[in-house]
Amino acid sequence: MTTYVFGEIPGNPVGTTYADRGAAMRAGVHQVQMQGISGNGHVGANSIVVSGGYADDEDHGDVIIYTGAGGNDTQTKTQIDHQSFSQHGNAGLILSEENGLPVRVIRGSGGDPLHSPATGFRYDGLYRVESHWYETGLQGYRICRYRLVKLSPSEAEPYSLAPGDAPGSAVGAPGGALVKDGAKRRKPGPPPLGAKKPSRNAGVQVRVVRDTAVSHWVKELYGYACQICDQILDLPVGNYAEGAHIRPLGAPHHGPDTVDNMLCLCPTHHVLFDKGAIVITDDLGVLDHHGHDLGTLTVKAGHLIYHDHFRHHRDGAGF
Repeated sequence: MTTYVFGEIPGNPVGTTYADRGAAMRAGVHQVQMQGISGNGHVGANSIVVSGGYADDEDHGDVIIYTGAGGNDTQTKTQIDHQSFSQHGNAGLILSEENGLPVRVIRGSGGDPLHSPATGFRYDGLYRVESHWYETGLQGYRICRYRLVKLSPSEAEPYSLAPGDAPGSAVGAPGGALVKDGAKRRKPGPPPLGAKKPSRNAGVQVRVVRDTAVSHWVKELYGYACQICDQILDLPVGNYAEGAHIRPLGAPHHGPDTVDNMLCLCPTHHVLFDKGAIVITDDLGVLDHHGHDLGTLTVKAGHLIYHDHFRHHRDGAGF
């Protein structure tokens, strides 16, 4: 049974270097020697190695567009088959995204020279998995992609060894940093005591809901009713809905903050849509990730939606 450690590793501050992968593994910063992702879909992924193993990787320093595992010829570093999110390491990164678990990033000398060590490997800090999607890679095969963002010092603080803690004590991830990976999921034990006077250390902010003028206009058009389920959330301060971008903003998707790229959704369907659990077809049908028909998207007069955004979303969800 493997114990996965999330967060900082005592004695290995940011910038620590290692002669090779074996040294990094013995130090505990990356718990496997060959694979680029440490972890699985049961416990999450606690570290990755970025060292030029995949041609599609993009290293921008504080932001990494990371290629998942699988389908790669390790000798030629070319993609020879499709990847899948069911692969254990790829599934682990998704679980870390969903649970807000920190991921240690280790860079190797084979990566982008601008951000990588000249020799060996280097621990470069904690990152969060912001999003994941499918896309067609440079070699023409479907690959799993992840956007990782480096934690600020205040965000990383809860995942660091506190003064006085002994090496190997629970540090880091919510609920403890030591996660045992068993063959079966066990029933949870007694509820944790929690903290009567919780500290104000910042954790990982997993999701940000933006409310721009465009978002406000779309929500007003639909009277704050979800375009998928027609539900209106009636709060004491008024009705509530969320503006959902069809094509995500920012790199690498570069979606616009415009009406043609915006939906009015309830929080539940916003999350399902963002995570690729539901998609919209060209004829405005709503499908779940099993292919089941969930009805038709409501579209009111005056709301012109660019269908290429839906196609981009479906491609990212693997439809």
